[in-house]
Amino acid sequence: MLQRFALALAALLLPSAALAQATTTNVVIETELGAIVVALETERAPVTAANFLRYADEKRFEGIVFYRAMALDWGEQPNGLVQGGTQWDPARVLPPIAHEPTSQTGVRHVAGAISMARNEPGTATGDFSIMLADMPSLDADPRAEDENLRDGYAAFGRVVEGMDVVRAIFAAPTDPDKGEGWMKGQMLAAPVKILTVRRQEP
Repeated sequence: MLQRFALALAALLLPSAALAQATTTNVVIETELGAIVVALETERAPVTAANFLRYADEKRFEGIVFYRAMALDWGEQPNGLVQGGTQWDPARVLPPIAHEPTSQTGVRHVAGAISMARNEPGTATGDFSIMLADMPSLDADPRAEDENLRDGYAAFGRVVEGMDVVRAIFAAPTDPDKGEGWMKGQMLAAPVKILTVRRQEP
């Protein structure tokens, strides 16, 4: 509890330069379209980053795909996100993790941010999204009446190399008939395979 309070206080009080010096761990997401290097916020978002690293270290991400590209027609273009992950594959998925809101961690949904996909807060497992542009609507909003908006999503790192690969995935054709509900039409016609996810060598 004290650690959570300290992290939240740091996110509010420390200057951005100091936050930028927080400990991170780089991982390489090797896809069939090229490599994406992500700096995971192991200090500011320890639970969420550790979960992603466990999936990587146990090779649970090998052979999964980026399967979704959500395009938004407002703001700076391209705007939206790409999503990939284990898709509740029982052979890959681990137990859900505790939710770390952006109001606690200070890790925001800026362009290149990686964030956990989820249903209700506390249900995130092995699916994640990468932002194409700033998406502050996914950050926690403590004043919101709706619990989902109040808690937001858990951003836990940022792409430091390979945004061209993210944009290539985002630009891939979608199938108008795939997907359910409001996600219909956002599923990639040919999902992009993830070959490996591993810690980057120093």
